Amino acid sequence: MKLYSFQEHLSELKVRLFRIFVIFMIAFAGCYYFSDNIYSFLLEPLARLSENHLRNIIYTGLTEAFFTYIKLAAFSAFSIIIPIIALEAYLFVSPGLYNHEKKIIAFILFLSPILFWCGSIFVFYFVMPKAWNFFLSFEKRDIIVPIVLEARISEYLNLVIHLIIAFGVAFQLPVVIIILNIIKIIKTQTLKQKRRIAVVINFIIAGILTPPDILSQFALAIPLLLLYEISIIICNYIEKTEVTDAKY
Repeated sequence: MKLYSFQEHLSELKVRLFRIFVIFMIAFAGCYYFSDNIYSFLLEPLARLSENHLRNIIYTGLTEAFFTYIKLAAFSAFSIIIPIIALEAYLFVSPGLYNHEKKIIAFILFLSPILFWCGSIFVFYFVMPKAWNFFLSFEKRDIIVPIVLEARISEYLNLVIHLIIAFGVAFQLPVVIIILNIIKIIKTQTLKQKRRIAVVINFIIAGILTPPDILSQFALAIPLLLLYEISIIICNYIEKTEVTDAKY
């Protein structure tokens, strides 16, 4: 473990933040260049539910489409560079850690981006088609004045980003539990004893984060329950490792 002065820590932090900023701007430029392709990809779940893939997306302000593409590029760039942010975070804190602490932090920072991407993929390919189908069921084309969806480009993107972030964050459950276990706030035995409470809490979280249909709520709650069980296994391994290390 290497000790640094406050000034050295500050200088190191500035360097790493600047490096992240530069990488983000490069990724942002690339994502903005391909923003049409990215937006077409995000529109695919809605297009598949439309007859002959014909569905209008509108904007009602002169600058709305432009700023929506800026937001899309920024969000896409951030999603891409999450592993780099995690790596820079590890390189910043690792000099002040012991070897066993480095392994735990490295595992957490490696796991976190993967879980975020898994949540994003899950919501995009499984939840969104079901949710969009539910919302489109309110269209009425056989009445005197048809009710049809004419979504605004900014509202659609905001909803997609909200769902991706919500599921990406929800899938961080193992990371949160592992951290709480490492700092001795919660033990594996407690996690096992509170399974029933965890089931209720997971379904409440699913109800808050998903659209108002039962299928989407189960679609999030079940993976959360699986992640909870995986967290128990990992925490149990960590506790056994700590006991073994203490003996030696």
